[in-house]
Formats: sequence, structure tokens, C-alpha cells
Amino acid sequence: MAVDLGDLGAFVAVARAKGFREAARVSGSSASALSEAVRRLETQLGLRLLNRTTRSVVPTEAGAGLLARLGPALTEMEAALDVVNGFREKPAGSLKLNVPVSVARLVLPKIVAPFLKAYPDIVLEIIAEDSFVDVLAAGCDAGIRYDERLDQDMVAIPIGPRTQQFATAASPAYLDSHGRPEHPRDLLEHRCLRGRFASGAMPVWEFEKEGEVVRIDPKGPLVVRPGGALELAIEAAVQGLGIIHLFEEWLQPSLDSGALEPVLEPWWESFPGPFLYYPGRRLVPAPLRAFIDFVKAG
Repeated sequence: MAVDLGDLGAFVAVARAKGFREAARVSGSSASALSEAVRRLETQLGLRLLNRTTRSVVPTEAGAGLLARLGPALTEMEAALDVVNGFREKPAGSLKLNVPVSVARLVLPKIVAPFLKAYPDIVLEIIAEDSFVDVLAAGCDAGIRYDERLDQDMVAIPIGPRTQQFATAASPAYLDSHGRPEHPRDLLEHRCLRGRFASGAMPVWEFEKEGEVVRIDPKGPLVVRPGGALELAIEAAVQGLGIIHLFEEWLQPSLDSGALEPVLEPWWESFPGPFLYYPGRRLVPAPLRAFIDFVKAG
């Protein structure tokens, strides 16, 4: 059965975007053209591939099966065609990265602007979330994560600072009122401001000093999801609602101003910085290769 590759690409774009309008925005096509392509493909196959409602577009069982097989194949075709980019004076095209919110906030600001100035024909799309995803299935070219969350079959290169650490802090007023902890376990008696991942997991607070590692699960009046809500948690700490435990760089402005006071500083845990990772068993698209080389050169 001869099927138009453009119709297949339209189906994959709509299924990944979960909607015709969003797929049109990402692909640069029109929603009506994508709808017609998907309708044409369904007619040719004799199967409904997408269930459409006014609020969402979801693959049927047949559509999900087709997407699972088509997605990686089309990605490989796009990468193969992108080899032509290597003959340009400067690479062009799109680069889509999936990164943690902390990386988007603390690492990428120093990299993105210089990179895009060096490669003005590349369009960079950043998806910031803290759930670990299959970058290919999500339609991304690469991702950034920390070492403990990397798949073994991925190529990984260092990006950003090679050592980071979590800092613990509270407002001077809170500490004057509730006392200053002398050991991490003292935090169990304090009001602590926590974070919860999209998966529902609430990471414990980990401390280390002279080889002794202490992990605690404190309680408190506020729990936030990573992202913009972390600014709310920082402000809550500044306002004296409790103790916060977060990337040092995130808290540094409040520490520098005196709005927050370091807590248990000798116990602050250091850990390796993040890695840019991408599948090793495929051609590397020219925009990603340019980004890899840029990161390595930095």
C-alpha cells in the first residue's frame, strides 16, 4: 500500500501535539491542511487513527500502535535528510530540548543567547519539566538531566557547572523565633517548605558532612511543584514561614541580600552538574551537532 509520507508526518505531528492547532503552530502548516492529511490517511487505511473532541485529540488503539512505530522511523529520516545541513556555511533548522526546570533557570541562560547569536538560522525550543521522558517519543532531539537519571544507552556530555549544591536557609526572623538548627535532624522539629515532583514523589532532604550522610523527611506548611511555584516557596521563606532547601544558585540573591540566612552550611551536599544526553544509535541532526560542539567548546 503506497501511503503519502506527508500524510504520515501530519498524523505524527498531530498525535504528538495532541491537537491540530498546536501541531500547526509547531510544524508551520495550517490546521485545516493537517486535518485533511489525517482524514486522507484514515480513508486510505480504512481505520480511525485519532479520536477528536472539542477539547482534545487522542490516538485510537490503532493510531497509538502506528505512532509507536512511525515516530522513531520519521525521526531517523529527518536526521538523515539533515545531513545536507552539514554542507551549509552555518547549520539551520530546529532543535528541541527537554530539560529540568532547574537547568532552564540556572544553566541555560548563560548558554542560549551566545549559541543563538552564533547560529542565527537555528530555532531552539526548550521544554522545561522535571518528569523523565523518552526524548525521541516526546519528539525532542536531546535532553538535559543529572547523572542518576540517565539511561545507559545514551551519549552524555557535561553541560554547565560541574559541581552544584543544595543550600538550606530561612529568614533571620524565623530563626530568631524558632531557633537555629545545629544538626540536620533538628529540622524535624521545624516548619519546612517542600517540593513535590509531577510524579507525586516528594524528595527527601539530604545532607553530608565528613562522610556522614543524613536524609530527612521534614514537615511544613507549604508544598510546591518545581517551576514557577518555587519562587513562591522562596518568598514564603523570606516572609518567615519556614526553612527552605534548594539549589544554592536559586537562593543566592536572597542570601546575598540578607533576606535569608544560611542554615547548616557545613552540611550542604554537593553533587555533579547536569549532562546533555541524546541517543547514540542514530544520525545527529546538524542543529544538535552544532549545540554539542558549542557546549564542548565552552
